[in-house]
Amino acid sequence: MRVPTIAALAVLIWGAAEAPGQAQPASERQPSWTIQCVDVSGDVVPARCNVPASRVDQSEFICSCPAGGMRTRVPICGPGEKPPPENLALNRVRRDGYRDGTLEGDKVAGRQICVAPRRS
Repeated sequence: MRVPTIAALAVLIWGAAEAPGQAQPASERQPSWTIQCVDVSGDVVPARCNVPASRVDQSEFICSCPAGGMRTRVPICGPGEKPPPENLALNRVRRDGYRDGTLEGDKVAGRQICVAPRRS
């Protein structure tokens, strides 16, 4: 009786670890997205991310929003690309765009919304 119970628990734990949107894929060498906490006004609230203690591995295991805000997936800026300046127009686009859980593909003044890569 114990073996099936333990096997069922292992399957549940493994399934929870594989839930979409929880962590960045391990196959990505340089992550292409991160998590921002977006307030109802469109302002960014600091996110708390669990990251590996490595300068090589830039992935994030899980990010949460303990200070409030909606957990939102945001692309990381590519080489030579800069994030749009923080202003009222960006806040409006973030406020309207975060409702689907992602800001991927959203633009402000013709520029893609993105964030600077994390520095070790």
